[in-house]
Amino acid sequence: MTQDFFERHRALLEDAVRATETRAYWSSYPESPSPRNYGDTANEQGRQAFDALREGDFPMDIAGAGRMASHERSPYGLALQIRYPHLSADALVAASSRALAQWRRAGPRAWVGVSLEILSRLNRASFEIAHAVQHTTGQGFMMAFQAGGPHAQDRGLEAVAYAWREMSRIPERVLWEKPQGKQDPLRMEKRFTIVPRGVALVIGCSTFPTWNGYPGLFASLATGNTVIVKPHPTAILPLAITVRIARDVLQEAGFDPDVVLLAAHAPAEQTGQTLATHPDVRIVDFTGSKTNGEWLERHAAQAQVYTEKSGVNPVVLDSVEDLKAAARNLAFSLALYSGQMCTAPQNIYVPRAGIPTAQGKASFDDVAAAIADALHALTADEAKAAELLGAIQSEATLARLDAASALGLPVLAQSRPLAHPQFPDARIRTPLLLRADADHPDIQREWFGPIAIVVQVASTDQAIALARDGAREHGALTWSAYTTDPDVARRAQEAAEDAGVSLSLNLTRGVFVNQSAAFSDFHGTGANPAANASLCDSAFVANRFRVVQTRWHA
Repeated sequence: MTQDFFERHRALLEDAVRATETRAYWSSYPESPSPRNYGDTANEQGRQAFDALREGDFPMDIAGAGRMASHERSPYGLALQIRYPHLSADALVAASSRALAQWRRAGPRAWVGVSLEILSRLNRASFEIAHAVQHTTGQGFMMAFQAGGPHAQDRGLEAVAYAWREMSRIPERVLWEKPQGKQDPLRMEKRFTIVPRGVALVIGCSTFPTWNGYPGLFASLATGNTVIVKPHPTAILPLAITVRIARDVLQEAGFDPDVVLLAAHAPAEQTGQTLATHPDVRIVDFTGSKTNGEWLERHAAQAQVYTEKSGVNPVVLDSVEDLKAAARNLAFSLALYSGQMCTAPQNIYVPRAGIPTAQGKASFDDVAAAIADALHALTADEAKAAELLGAIQSEATLARLDAASALGLPVLAQSRPLAHPQFPDARIRTPLLLRADADHPDIQREWFGPIAIVVQVASTDQAIALARDGAREHGALTWSAYTTDPDVARRAQEAAEDAGVSLSLNLTRGVFVNQSAAFSDFHGTGANPAANASLCDSAFVANRFRVVQTRWHA
């Protein structure tokens, strides 16, 4: 059966490997939820599947597990009230270790074949996952479908492609001959075996549980490791559905389903820290706060730790052809999912003297007003804005919004609540846009959520320096710059490369700085404090396995 899975998806795998090498546009899973792609009844079936999970026991049996009532509540106002299987950290690691013995012997073709079949079935469950993502993270439904479904699946497939590419470079068996002059050559046979590190842990985040979780999950699974998936306690459901599907595939393939386990827990439990520092856990993947990520890097010394943490993403405005187009693009990036993205821009640096445009010089106040006006226009239609903004995932983000409002900085665009046409209890807020001087102490900290600051600087040179130094010290996942001057573009690129941040230049149309395309964009670089790895490259995958050789005289 496992070999059948590999052969069933071989063409897809070959296409995916080729895409990682060309970096051109390629996607396996359709991002449009149209009936043409998923069938006439897929959306309704997905909604019904989601509704059937509420107020009941999640359909997953794990030996020895009790049941735990979750603390998940939809940011749109629905109480989920789902009871999940619950095991102690020690019991989870013990079960994962037992499953490892059989799984590690199956070999790369089986590991990759099973991973590809799981991804295929996840794609078929995209609507169920979309509703789960929407009502745990607060994403609007379209984003929940795309980012939580096909885009996340592409990220998982990308990790599998890198895994196969790295493992398939190593021959299984070779005849080694060393010439000895007039004597017979030395001959040896050598066998090379891919050996996984062991038990892997994926620590999920509350805002993008699948998009951020799938790269680590599939990078570890496809390289022969068993995986414990620990969701954020307020966003369990999307990863629980993922684990359920993975266990079904494993069981059909003749493997112990405990190769993939769910570690659901209550908010007060320190399950993540306990699992991450367990001596038998060899890999940890984490997405979340800087504080928790740095704790893992310091304390999970027995494991290979991959982290994506918070950062302060800069924008440098030097000059533009069309100020309104640039402002609209920035406004969309600020409003998308209420800025609850690790790639969302925060500090927008604008020279005090203003910037050149094709229509003439725009003052600092003109630039700030253009961005504020674009935000107002984007959120004027409440029904449309609600889908773009989504809902605020956590009370902590609302508190952060209040704290930013209390800084005493001039307000360019006030945050205001919006009503959702379908969910009257949804917590929706438009972005808060503030103004500050370059020396204000609060601009070089992350204000995660619908908060951005237009920062007045002395010059473009100061803006580039602040963006570079901020990324070096605090981390950044994205950097956006607007300029019509090739020399400024060159200096911005050099500064971004020096700081280890991906740069986007002059975005004014249908691409936004906080979006990242699988198989083409490297999400994060691992070269600044915001992340110690990139999603996805060879380095993210290749250190999850080792090669052990056996040799003998031929």
